Amino acid sequence: MLAKLEMFIALAREQHFGRAAESLGITQPTLSTGIKQLEDQLGVQLVRRGSRFGGLTPEGQRALNWARQIVGDARRLREEMRFSREGLAGQLRLAVIPTALTWASRLAAGFSKRHPNVSFTVLSRNSIDILTMLDNLEIDAGLSYLDNEPLGRVSTVELYRESYTLVCTPDHPLADRTAIGWRDLAGSRLCLLTPDMQNRRIINTAFRAAGCDPAAQMESNSTVVLVSHVATGDWVTVLPGDLATFLAAGKGLKIVPIRAETPGHAVGLVAPWQEPHTPVLQALLDEAGELAVR
Repeated sequence: MLAKLEMFIALAREQHFGRAAESLGITQPTLSTGIKQLEDQLGVQLVRRGSRFGGLTPEGQRALNWARQIVGDARRLREEMRFSREGLAGQLRLAVIPTALTWASRLAAGFSKRHPNVSFTVLSRNSIDILTMLDNLEIDAGLSYLDNEPLGRVSTVELYRESYTLVCTPDHPLADRTAIGWRDLAGSRLCLLTPDMQNRRIINTAFRAAGCDPAAQMESNSTVVLVSHVATGDWVTVLPGDLATFLAAGKGLKIVPIRAETPGHAVGLVAPWQEPHTPVLQALLDEAGELAVR
């Protein structure tokens, strides 16, 4: 039944039989047969069928919660048994908001030094996608905002609080200031992250609180693209200080702190709530605690 529950979770995630089958490395007929067998075993219809995937039935929605719990528990059991045989080993899948990627690298590097038999996959995703991927068991943990949107029942470790900076060329009128306010950016040619990013929503709120229009003339979901545009000399961007320092290094750009009236938003490690955590995930939480800015 476990394999069929995995199929069911994949179908609920992809909402398409072909994509779900591809994600599992199986054929679509195999997936369809597995879902039908699961329905027969449970005695209920889980999926609305027609010419295409029609969504989950109410029974399917309830079964999905159980499927995630059962599959998650089975994976944790395998991790526990592997730990008893091999010590700390395996793979950690981490999804990270774009503005926290430098922190993800520090976390992974420090963890790998202590536990060299654990490998990492790091993906750049927005905060909403990270929570969805945690629910769907696609990742083991995420780096995201902790205090700006509901997280649900998760374990968290705060790493740092964001502070914002202007990134501009040396000849920009604000380049020589020791610090600026959000209102000082009114009229600047802004390039910012796309509106689906929580960082952009935070920046928009800060601009509006200062009585400014947060409209950007160029948007991207890549912070590298933003800094590349600034390097052309016609644009400015706003980024967290740590990331701005990393991306602007060697490009001759200026970084100017933006004054904050209140403490910045907390960013940290987010992991599914478990009692207990698997040894690998607990070690990651402990590593985050060591890395955290106090």
